[in-house]
Amino acid sequence: MKKLWEKGIETDAFIEKFTVGNDRELDLELAKYDVQGTIAHITMLESVGLLESDELEELTGELNRILDEMIEPGDFEIEEGVEDVHSQIELMLTRSLGDVGKKVHSGRSRNDQVLVDIRLYLRDQIKEIASLSKKLFDTLISQSESNKEVLLPGYTHTQAAMPSSFGMWFGAYAESLVDDLMMLESTYKIINRNPLGSAAGYGSSFPLDRTMTAELLGFEGLNVNSVYAQMGRGKTEQTLSFAMAGLAGTLNKLASDVCLYNSQNFNFIKLPDELTTGSSIMPHKKNADVFELIRAKTNLLLSLPNQIVMTTSNLTSGYHRDFQVLKEILFPAIQELKDCLFITGYAVEKIQVNDQILDDPKYKLIFSVEAVNELVLNGTPFRDAYQKVAQQIEDGSFEPPAELNHTHEGSIGNLGNKEIRERLNRLEI
Repeated sequence: MKKLWEKGIETDAFIEKFTVGNDRELDLELAKYDVQGTIAHITMLESVGLLESDELEELTGELNRILDEMIEPGDFEIEEGVEDVHSQIELMLTRSLGDVGKKVHSGRSRNDQVLVDIRLYLRDQIKEIASLSKKLFDTLISQSESNKEVLLPGYTHTQAAMPSSFGMWFGAYAESLVDDLMMLESTYKIINRNPLGSAAGYGSSFPLDRTMTAELLGFEGLNVNSVYAQMGRGKTEQTLSFAMAGLAGTLNKLASDVCLYNSQNFNFIKLPDELTTGSSIMPHKKNADVFELIRAKTNLLLSLPNQIVMTTSNLTSGYHRDFQVLKEILFPAIQELKDCLFITGYAVEKIQVNDQILDDPKYKLIFSVEAVNELVLNGTPFRDAYQKVAQQIEDGSFEPPAELNHTHEGSIGNLGNKEIRERLNRLEI
């Protein structure tokens, strides 16, 4: 099959196999967006006199047919010998419409064609990630409110430290997601700018209307400078990878807590049997494998920024074939993150908390700060109160206060979940 760039010289078969790589499989993700970008491009070409109105009608009709009858049902394929999705769609147009199909590439390079395809794809993926994150947020806030009266020990240096609550624990991860979504929103704003019309990275001598294609594709505006539009390849993926790593970090810490709290030594929470797996030789085992796998998968996602940075570092401005590898790194990682967000939300909703944790006498000393503060409120200087309680602990006479009195924002008695949700609601993603 002749390539878009072929000039009568046949490429070595081994070279072709190596350079195409996994592009044909990964490009199936971009087929819908390639059609959308092409329709916007040819609509603009007709407006500036580079296509006739009847040609635009023919091309648009055929592109919509490919979308409706092949891409949306999942029947679209990139044929053997065809290099990528862009080549396949142009080939199909040419087969159906003849020479008019060859006109869709005027004023466009595969460079800006793939740039716009990827941005349209990533825009939708970010929305999906945000939606899954918000569902998890809702689950965490619900668990926080349902269990706000249930106390558990807070730890510092992996030692029991001060009283906390399941309301605070669940709510903390909900608020962490808000910060993660703020990063994701910023990434969306960076991605939501139009590179189409930058061609190979240096613009075109055709009188293109780039603002028109930006509006047709729903972009907020342009990557104005054509050189910078091309420089966005790699930078776009890198920016998204940091936002994804932020979310992965939140899920990773939550999964680590669950694995610890679910163990017999802690017994803070219990996972329903249907969420656990067993052992091949130990009949009593009920393992939190789902959270162990979330922990492992998110650890890999935390390495995503480094993978992308190392793929694109030391590259000069302009296009490089190195960029092709970015799809192999990023596309599977996006699906992995979505899977982790979904399964975390599903499992967190089913967590059962132990409401008798602090009945264990080993947690008696976590109330030492409460005792110090009570003395201070009654007029004892803080350093003297500290020493008095420390001495009680040493001689075994310490008795914890009868009740807790935490009232400030973000404490046991004042979770601030309403304020956390208001922050989430202000996001535009």
